[in-house]
Amino acid sequence: MKTYYSLVMLWFSLCTTAWAQNADNVLTQQERLEGWKLLWDGKTTNGWKSSGSEAFPTKGWNVEEGVLKVLKDGKGGDIITTKTYKNFILKVDFKLTKGANSGIKYFVTRGGIGCEYQILDDIRHPDAKAGVAGNRTLGSLYDLIAAPATKPYRPQEFNTAMIVVQGNHVEHWLNGVKIIEYERNNQMWRALVNYSKYKGFPDFGDAAQGHLLLQDHGDEVWFKNIKILEK
Repeated sequence: MKTYYSLVMLWFSLCTTAWAQNADNVLTQQERLEGWKLLWDGKTTNGWKSSGSEAFPTKGWNVEEGVLKVLKDGKGGDIITTKTYKNFILKVDFKLTKGANSGIKYFVTRGGIGCEYQILDDIRHPDAKAGVAGNRTLGSLYDLIAAPATKPYRPQEFNTAMIVVQGNHVEHWLNGVKIIEYERNNQMWRALVNYSKYKGFPDFGDAAQGHLLLQDHGDEVWFKNIKILEK
């Protein structure tokens, strides 16, 4: 009887682990042990608010079947985390509709301004050809550092963006591949900023910590599995 019970419990444990690994907006046992936390529960808007007020937008964003959607021309505005973050690994699954534009910002301290992991349909959106040498394409540090043209992006599917911050060192990853890394708060960083659209913002990107932001750019974009590991 004990052997049978042990086998049943082992089967249950394996099934639960497999379910967690494949389920959306759920942490696996390994992630929980490592200290990961969900930034979005897949059901409510808890933990998020409008970048311009203390409430979540009343329009422009929908929660549908475990997916947080920016609605096309919904005019809901950007949303930010209610908390601020310093050193972290952030993972976000995103899916672009054709021609869409959005972004994930971090070190946001005021007015929705912060460093941006660009989310863009490089083929169809004109912003991909703007800026300098591709620094407004998918995965780029928007208007500052270009992601490589040969990156592991899957059109019309969910992709995983990852942002790694450790002090002044920052990395952008896409689908498990590191696509850019940089150091901030130094002379080269200031030169980059002064040559960008952010040159009029004093100390842009230098904050020790800030909010995380999901951008509403008037296009339909889907987000899920938003999770963070603070370091």
